[in-house]
Amino acid sequence: MLNRFKLAGVTALGALGGALIALGVHAQTGGGTIASQLPPVDSTPLVRAVPNSASEVSPSFAPVVKRAAPAVVNIYTARVDRQRSALMDDPFFRQFFGGATPQPRVQQSLGSGVIVAPNGLIITNNHVVAGADQILVALSDRREFPAKLLFADARLDLALLKIETGGAKLPVIRMGDSDRSEVGDITIAIGNPFGVGQTVTTGIVSAIARTGIGVSDWQFFIQTDAAINPGNSGGALLDAQGRLIGINTAIFSRSGGSNGIGFAIPSKMVRVFLNAADKGKLVSGWIGVEGEPLTAESARLAGLDRPGGLLVTAVVPGSPGARAGIRIGDVLRAVDGKEVVDGGQLRYSLATEGVGRTLDVLLVRGGTERAVQVTLAPPPETPPRQITPITGRSILAGVTVANLSPAYAQELGVGLPEQGVVVVEIAGAAPAARLGFLKPGDLIEAVGGQPTRTVADVVRQVAAGATSLRFNRSGQSAECGLTASGTFACRS
Repeated sequence: MLNRFKLAGVTALGALGGALIALGVHAQTGGGTIASQLPPVDSTPLVRAVPNSASEVSPSFAPVVKRAAPAVVNIYTARVDRQRSALMDDPFFRQFFGGATPQPRVQQSLGSGVIVAPNGLIITNNHVVAGADQILVALSDRREFPAKLLFADARLDLALLKIETGGAKLPVIRMGDSDRSEVGDITIAIGNPFGVGQTVTTGIVSAIARTGIGVSDWQFFIQTDAAINPGNSGGALLDAQGRLIGINTAIFSRSGGSNGIGFAIPSKMVRVFLNAADKGKLVSGWIGVEGEPLTAESARLAGLDRPGGLLVTAVVPGSPGARAGIRIGDVLRAVDGKEVVDGGQLRYSLATEGVGRTLDVLLVRGGTERAVQVTLAPPPETPPRQITPITGRSILAGVTVANLSPAYAQELGVGLPEQGVVVVEIAGAAPAARLGFLKPGDLIEAVGGQPTRTVADVVRQVAAGATSLRFNRSGQSAECGLTASGTFACRS
C-alpha cells in the first residue's frame, strides 16, 4: 500500500504498547500535585465571523504566535543501541574481529513539546521519548536543559517531562477546550519539523472525532490541514486565539511529508493524562457495555431511518450499564450530548470523564428514544489476570498468557475484549516465535479443539498434549497445528 500513517516523530510504539511508565512523579514535580500546577482551561467562547471585506480576509496571526511560540520547545533524544551485531555470531567473521566487543551505537531523534506549567512541566508524544537514554529540551530563546521523564502512557501516546530551570518561570500556553472546536476553525501548528527549527503553519480543523486512525489506542483525533511533518510530534495545535487544542501526533502521507492530513490528540485528553500523572496510572471510566457500529440493515431493524450510534451486543451483569437499564439490542445514540459513532468515540467519552461522574445517555429501544443516567465505575479485574508462562514441550511452549478482564484489557489498551485469554509475551526461542504464527495481543480461542475461556483451560489442554490451537487477531480467526503427515500448518 502506498498510503500510510506516520507518527510525526521518529520512534515507533511497541507491540502491545499498554504499559504505563511512572518514574517518581510525586517526588520530582516539586510543587504539589500535577493538577495544582496547571493553569485553568480557557473556555472563553471563540468568536466566529465570516469576513466581510478584503482587509478581513488577510489578517495576521503574528500577535498570537508571539504569545504562544515561547512555550513550544524542541526535544532531542539519544538512545544507546547495545545490541550485538549478527556478524559477531558468525564464526567466519569472528576469526577476523576476534572477541572484540562492538562499540555501542547512539541513535538520535527529534520532536517537539509544549510547556504546560511555569515550573518546567512539558507535554510531548510518548513515541518521541520512548526508550531514550538522554532527553534534551531546547527553548525558543536557545536555552537548553536536560529533561527527566516523569510519566508516560503509550496508549495515549503522551509523555510528561520535567526540566529544572533554577527557579526561573517559563512561558505557558493557555489550555483550550478541544470539545468546543468546530470544523472550519482556524488552526496554528508550531513545532520543529525535520530539525530545521521552530516553524509555524496554519490551516483549519478538517474533522473532529476522527477514529480508526491506528496511531493511538484511544483513536480519537482532531484532523487539520496545517502542515505537519516529521519532528512536529509533540508540538502544539492552537486555535485562532492561541489556546492549545491538541498535541500534534501523526500524518497521513504517501511520501513521508505533509499531505495536508494531520492528526492531533485533543487537549481534553491531554488534561486527563496530566491528572492521571499524579496517581501514576490512567484509569478510564467503565460502564460494562460492549457494542458495534450500526450498519444500514441493523439500523433498519432497530427502527432507525439511517445508521448512527452503537448497537449494544453485551452488557455485563451488575455493571453500571446494567443498573441503568441498558439492554442488549439497544442503540446508544449520545453520551453527555456527544453523538456516539463507534466504540472508539465511546471510549473517548468515558475516558475524558472521571470515575464517579454520572453521564446522561440517550438510547433507542424499539424505535423509541430513552434517556438514562449511568455512573462511571473503575473497571473490575474479574477474573484475576493470572499471567502464566507455558513451559514444557508443546505448541505454546515459551508463550505467556493471561486472563482478560475489564481492568486488564484497559491497561493493555489495544482494543481487546473484556474476557478471554490473551497472549502477553513470546520468548525468542519459542516455537510460536520461530514459526511466526502468534503475536502479543492475540486471543487464544481453543487449544486441542477445546474452547479456552481462562488460563486454566489453556494449561489443562497443553498438559494433555494438545498439538493445535485456534486464535483470533483483530477479529480474524486462524487455526495452526500439526498435520497427519507431521508437518506444521496454519489456515484461516
